[in-house]
Amino acid sequence: MCGIIGIVRRPSDRTPPSSQEILGAVEAATAGLDVASPPSVAAAAAALGKVNELLLGVPGVTSLLTHPGLVAEIAARLEPIQTELATREAEALAAGATIDEHLNAARVQLKDMLWAILRDRLAVPAGVLALSGPAPAPAAIAAMTSIYDALAALDRLEVRGRDSVGLHLLVSDHGCDLDDPALARALADRSRDDSFGNTSVRRLGDVVSFVYKEAAEIGELGDNTDALRRAIAADDLLSALLANAQAQVLVLGHTRWASVGIISEANASPINSEAVDRDQDPYFVAVLNGDVDNYADLAAAASLEFSPSITTDVKVIPTLVADAVMRGADPHEAFRGSAAAFEGSVAIGLCGAAEPGVLRLAQRGSGQAIYVGFAEDTYIVASEPYGVVELTPNYLRLDGESPVDP
Repeated sequence: MCGIIGIVRRPSDRTPPSSQEILGAVEAATAGLDVASPPSVAAAAAALGKVNELLLGVPGVTSLLTHPGLVAEIAARLEPIQTELATREAEALAAGATIDEHLNAARVQLKDMLWAILRDRLAVPAGVLALSGPAPAPAAIAAMTSIYDALAALDRLEVRGRDSVGLHLLVSDHGCDLDDPALARALADRSRDDSFGNTSVRRLGDVVSFVYKEAAEIGELGDNTDALRRAIAADDLLSALLANAQAQVLVLGHTRWASVGIISEANASPINSEAVDRDQDPYFVAVLNGDVDNYADLAAAASLEFSPSITTDVKVIPTLVADAVMRGADPHEAFRGSAAAFEGSVAIGLCGAAEPGVLRLAQRGSGQAIYVGFAEDTYIVASEPYGVVELTPNYLRLDGESPVDP
């Protein structure tokens, strides 16, 4: 079980749509709609698909944030259609009437588009502002959109395991002077936890690694991710680094069903590559679904020692990769070779400070899955399709069973 989410986003080259463009598309989709006519309903669904595309990604979020009343206006135009569909279907069901097959198929498409716009697209601006505070800079909008999307996916993935959750941010191109006394002091204060617990930070040259974690044996679905949202929203250091227009953020998250290692913040993924007496190793962060059955043997063979509070098998993944890179391997081969040495069924995500825009993935065996979604300017990685489909219907599933070289 467990759940993986990763988001890699590049700067968008699409101009944020104007409010007139968006409302014009809404009007084109809804004008003259007859919910009893299959062609009319199908045409409205297709037209709303274009509205959904306009509102997707950073350009869509930027437009909705720039025009504060736009969310309410779109909702006011679309919610009556959603209500009318529900009323018509309830009336038909009460009367024992059957719905034409073509009409039903068209209504399903229309309801899907209404849900995507009303529940998914229109919810993002408020979620971004809750994380960033008012008037976020362009880089903060992009970063918080990625973070919002990752947390929303973790909310859905929690059914795979909810005893702990974590979100890692690799921040680069922030343009800040990290030697400024105030920033240097904040970085130092948050670098003291050798277990890489909640709100820990690591400075790697000009790249900064942030992690947010929550672990709880009891509670309700959503409690853990809500704790992460509060921690991110309160993080002034993160806000300072995202004030530069060029700042970039790679997001890697995980929700856990503990198998190896107790339920604790220290054992919650993502886990970094730090090991005892190995301060100069290259820096990596990893998440794992499944189990590395031979993790203790691999750690012993590489003479790796960890903080005693960390007892999860995940720890061996980034530390082995870092060890291989330190010994001369390039990161790709270090990751490939390490993954090939793991016994068990695994799905892995890994990022590193030397390549802050690169997310590496590995899968072995049939017990785990990784899906890679292709959205505008964005890759979305998740261990289930429902971690991807809120942002794109276009994705592939990694094949962890066929060997690259038979």
